[in-house]
Amino acid sequence: MIVADTTMWIDYFNGITDSHIDILGDELSNRNVAITDVIMIEFLQGMRNDNDLIEAIGMMDKAIYRSFNGRKQVMKVVSNYRFLRKHGITIRNTIDVIIATFCIENNFSLLHRDHDFDQIEQYLGLQIVR
Repeated sequence: MIVADTTMWIDYFNGITDSHIDILGDELSNRNVAITDVIMIEFLQGMRNDNDLIEAIGMMDKAIYRSFNGRKQVMKVVSNYRFLRKHGITIRNTIDVIIATFCIENNFSLLHRDHDFDQIEQYLGLQIVR
């Protein structure tokens, strides 16, 4: 099972073509994509009109929804963020740590184009789709 970062969903929605987007399309066809609330929120809040929102929701409905909530998960994100900071790594967007922790805890691989995730891979063992 893979998770696609928000930027992947945006590019997929906008019809961008490259190898990462091809992977997302293939994995969606195979029902092998998990999505969590944080990614859905980031992606859907950017829809400019109702028709785009309806289309985007339909697209995301092809993924398997997994809720990311609960105190245990929150504390794991905090722990991961603090661990990275102690090693001199400052992640620019806390949501990236949330998404990475979700992947690590569920043993999912992440499809992305964000340097912060590469640092998380190096220090926390995040699995990356290549």
